[in-house]
Parts: sequence; structure tokens; C-alpha cells
Amino acid sequence: MKNKILVVDDEQSIVTLLQYNLEQAGFEVITAMDGEEGKQMAELESPDIIVLDLMLPKLDGMEVCKQLRQEKIMTPILMLTAKDDEFDKILGLELGADDYMIKPFSPREVIARVKAILRRTQIQTGNIEETIKNDEKIEIGDLIVIPEKYEAYSKGQHLELTLKEFELLLYLAQNKSRVMTRDQLLSAVWNYDFAGDTRIVDVHISHLREKIEEDTKKPVYIKTIRGLGYKLEEPKGE
Repeated sequence: MKNKILVVDDEQSIVTLLQYNLEQAGFEVITAMDGEEGKQMAELESPDIIVLDLMLPKLDGMEVCKQLRQEKIMTPILMLTAKDDEFDKILGLELGADDYMIKPFSPREVIARVKAILRRTQIQTGNIEETIKNDEKIEIGDLIVIPEKYEAYSKGQHLELTLKEFELLLYLAQNKSRVMTRDQLLSAVWNYDFAGDTRIVDVHISHLREKIEEDTKKPVYIKTIRGLGYKLEEPKGE
């Protein structure tokens, strides 16, 4: 079966360009021209990935992303914007976007990003990454990470994580007790140049702490190592 991609953009030329190139690359493409329609199609069509413009009529891309995440719809989102604006980039990721591209872009780059996201979510091939063994389960304190299913649990409760949050948690768990620098995490989880902006890592660490720590001001799992980075460790007993 073909992977289904929802393209939401109010510029017909961009929609036509992306639809043609994505279909040529073997994807099924559905489109929407405004935020309200895009949100409805995301809810009804269950696409494998959403390519979402930031500036949209009716509902902007930020609000679409925010509302979908609030509804626990965790479909990966590749956000597009004409603004080369640092605030927009960080805010988009804070709201739950998985990746971010600045216009103008080449269709080839969009396809590469889409394929990378689909590989990491195991949608495209149905296989896990070579470094992950079948049936592997990582347990750290009350945390359980299941790489094959892209699932994580805390105290038996399923964690609602975005793709990037899960990948960051998994990488930290696979390197338990090791200090990982922000640059290492950026390279491992965002495996291409993301403008060298390590604040993206800090944003996602903050999100993870909100979901796995009882007190984010006194984290027992994800520790900040001043001047270096972060490490995930077993919580120490009282």
C-alpha cells in the first residue's frame, strides 16, 4: 500500500508542485487549501504524514498542529514556512511538529525529509532500524521503552509522545547513564544539519520531563549536566 500524505498549503502552485513530485515518488497525496479543511482531513483520512504550511487562512499551521496534538493525533508533521524566523521554528517544534523546512525548498528535499520521517516511524518499510533488536524492551525505573512499537510507558501508563520526543527518549535510554552533549543529541535524533540550533534539544528535553517526571524542577530521570548536556539514569532510591 502507498503511504498517504496530506499536503496543506494555500498556494496552489506549491500544492501542485508537491503533489506531482510526491506522486511521482510513489506516494498517495491528498490536499487541503486552508487550516480548517486540513485539520478535518487529518482527522478523517488518517494520513501517514502531514506537510503543513505555517501561514494558512481560517486556522494557521501552528493552531492546526496544536489542536491535533491536543486531540492525541500524533501523525508526524513536517511544517513549511516562508519565514526564516527563529521564533517560529522553535514554537512550531514546541507545539508538536516533527520537522521544519523554510521556503523556498526543492521538491527533492521535501521527499527526502518525508521518507526519513516515514522510515523512522516504520510506516514505509515496516522494519525497525538495524541497531534495534526485535522484541527489545528497555526498562529504566518505572519507564519502559519499546523501540519496535515506538511506544513508551511510565508507571504502566502509555506516554503520548511525538516522533522526535520518542526518538530522543529512545536514544537517551540506549545510552543510559552516559552524558550526551546537545550536539550529539542533535546529530543523532535530527540526523541532518538543523542549523546547529541546540535549543531544539532543550525544548524536547523539557517536553519529555513534563511527561515522565513527577517534579520537572527536580528530575530523577533526565539530568542536566552543566556545561555538557543531558543523561538518562535510573532514579535513585530514597
